[in-house]
Amino acid sequence: MKDADKIKYFQSNILLWYGQFGRKFYWREGTLTEYEYIIVEILLQRTKAETVDKFLHDFIGKFPDWRTLAHAELLEIQLAIKPIGLQVQRSKRLKELALEMQKRNYVLPHDRIELESIPFLGQYIANAVELFIFHKTKPLLDVNMARVLERYFGPRKKADLRYDPYLQDLAKRIVNHPHAKEINWAVLDFAALICKARVPSHCECPLRKECLYFNNMEIVVT
Repeated sequence: MKDADKIKYFQSNILLWYGQFGRKFYWREGTLTEYEYIIVEILLQRTKAETVDKFLHDFIGKFPDWRTLAHAELLEIQLAIKPIGLQVQRSKRLKELALEMQKRNYVLPHDRIELESIPFLGQYIANAVELFIFHKTKPLLDVNMARVLERYFGPRKKADLRYDPYLQDLAKRIVNHPHAKEINWAVLDFAALICKARVPSHCECPLRKECLYFNNMEIVVT
């Protein structure tokens, strides 16, 4: 199968799977503010989505916007985040980010270089901003998406996925689709529920027919 055909096959099948088995979260159901989208992505780092989903409503209730967060005491933010852990690192990060947004009159820059210059808005969150807020077709490429793509299409060359041209290009091609948001969510859900790091659920995988990882594993086993 040619690369372009394999990508189309992947897109169509992952979307079909997502339509049936995709997870339901607060931030996927309605329209969030720019602030809420960024808060979600920061809290999702190193924390299960289900945990963030249960916690998010209370946090947004206490800190509904950048202004409120910028004026809050650091200890107050720490105590609010404590239920999901990493409160020291996260509270400091959120406080500094809120102060930076205050300096910018709470306006996000559209220029990508300037966007990434904002404290703690690295490649992943900058992509999320462009995807959800600026409506661009950007991948939410993290270790989970990387795992799915590498197993299906083949491994990257560099250890750091942020600087691997093959993986970066592949992720962009995968989400180059009218339903870019849904494909991103589908791949992340697929990584969490089917293409798990330690014990993938091969028997439930609708992509195994063309998956390099599965087919190579079959060869090794036989």
